[in-house]
Amino acid sequence: MCGRFAITLPDDAMARLFQAVPANDLPPNPNYNVCPTNPVAAVTSDAGQRHLRPMRWGFIPQWYKTPADGPLLINARAETIAEKPAFRAACRERRCLIPASGFYEWSKGAGGARLPWYIHRADGAPLAFAGVWQDWEREGERLTTCAIVTTAANAPMCAVHHRMPVIVEEGDWAVWLGEAGKGAARLMQAAADEVLAFHRVDPRVNSNRASGPELIEPLAEAD
Repeated sequence: MCGRFAITLPDDAMARLFQAVPANDLPPNPNYNVCPTNPVAAVTSDAGQRHLRPMRWGFIPQWYKTPADGPLLINARAETIAEKPAFRAACRERRCLIPASGFYEWSKGAGGARLPWYIHRADGAPLAFAGVWQDWEREGERLTTCAIVTTAANAPMCAVHHRMPVIVEEGDWAVWLGEAGKGAARLMQAAADEVLAFHRVDPRVNSNRASGPELIEPLAEAD
């Protein structure tokens, strides 16, 4: 799964990287501890024009009467996304890219302690998570919401967790966004083993209130 991530790339740099028109109300950046229900920046494509726009991280199915009417859907499993009623239409029609600098995952330590890790691209480039999105509206309240697509972890990541986000390489962005015909399904797989690197970080990130660049720094004397 993916339950937290960091984004440190400035808005204008994100817009240039994805060749997208940025919205005026993007969420504050940098954010070293993006949590579920937080606003995130996502890239969508409309008739070939890409947009960088804010979305709530936590997909709301159309049948929810309130945003809290059911489970919080922050992730969509690649193996079942095309079949699940919540995601089926979005998988076909509303795919997005969610930029990130890295993400957090937790392994279990002695006595069941939660040991946080920061995972990022080995080459230092930004990540582009595969995502799906949709608008939800009830009684005048309207939210644009998204979920990150996840898949079974690759071999290195299995040492930390059995799931990981689907990471879309730059050459495949147009396919995932629906600009270059069909083929999105083949992208929903784990990144190659050499793409990611990871290191232990301070357990302070276990709190969703923690913030600051020190959250992604390697933990000194990690076990």
